[in-house]
Amino acid sequence: MKSFAIKRIMLGVSVIALVAGSIPFAAAQDASEVSAAPQGKPSGAKPTKAERKAAHKEARAKKNAELKKLEDAGYQPAANDPNYPNKLQQAEKKAGVGAAASQ
Repeated sequence: MKSFAIKRIMLGVSVIALVAGSIPFAAAQDASEVSAAPQGKPSGAKPTKAERKAAHKEARAKKNAELKKLEDAGYQPAANDPNYPNKLQQAEKKAGVGAAASQ
């Protein structure tokens, strides 16, 4: 009987420790962090539909501009090329588009 009671107590302590460990600590902010926060909207706010649409349009335009640069540098995305990665990397070097930007 005592063994069962000890197991229940240990389980309770474990659960409390787990819950307490997942609670984030409050951190003090200095003036630079406070002033760097966006003034228009709280940081946790969900973007509106118009903001998501504008961000999507901007990302699409950036992708299309990068693809245009690569095509101007000699890359042909529609070609069934066995040297695909090499040709793309050569076009990236020639166009000045980094591999990290395309990923």
